[in-house]
Amino acid sequence: VQLVESGGGLVQPGGSLKLSCAASGFTFSSAEMRWYRQAPGKEREWVAAILSTGSSTGYGDSVKGRFTISRDNAKNTMYLQMNSLLPEDTAVYYCYAQVSVEDYWGKGTLVTVSS
Repeated sequence: VQLVESGGGLVQPGGSLKLSCAASGFTFSSAEMRWYRQAPGKEREWVAAILSTGSSTGYGDSVKGRFTISRDNAKNTMYLQMNSLLPEDTAVYYCYAQVSVEDYWGKGTLVTVSS
């Protein structure tokens, strides 16, 4: 199983970024996928989740209404569209999948929101 995040970077407050998570080594179209983040000095925080078919999504309270999770099962890729970014969104963003009761994490991509 391999999860590779991309799309992070430096953005000004109020700006947007789109993260991607490329998945391989398992049946992506059968797996619920999630995004987490970890800010400096803080615990890892759940950001968003999407069911295998994409038919249902969920969001943490801190990102609801600003972030949108999606997936393309034909490309084995999950996305996180982040709008109206705030300085407190600064964190390393991780892709997560549970495959056969095992937890898998990507190495993360850094998002920095600063002027």
